[in-house]
Amino acid sequence: MKKTDTIAIEKKLSQVFDPELNISIVDMGLIYGIETEKNRVKIVMTLTTPGCPLSSVIEAQIKEKLTELGFKAKDIEINIVFDPPWTLEKMSKKARKKLGI
Repeated sequence: MKKTDTIAIEKKLSQVFDPELNISIVDMGLIYGIETEKNRVKIVMTLTTPGCPLSSVIEAQIKEKLTELGFKAKDIEINIVFDPPWTLEKMSKKARKKLGI
């Protein structure tokens, strides 16, 4: 995996927004890891709450953005975890400022 690949992927993920807050999932601190191997990418992420009703919307947006980098949808794996749990501290300063935190 080249570092530039991870940077390009993270940049695309920053264009995916939480539908309720209109803040990128990167700024929300929802992305825990990015791994690439050949033409495959694995995203390890969390959601603000288990059972988030908008998880399928976020996953669809992730796949849409990563296909723009040349990945095929079947080669994009999204692994949602809840350990460690998401907290407000994981948010970027920019996101906290936007929410007045």
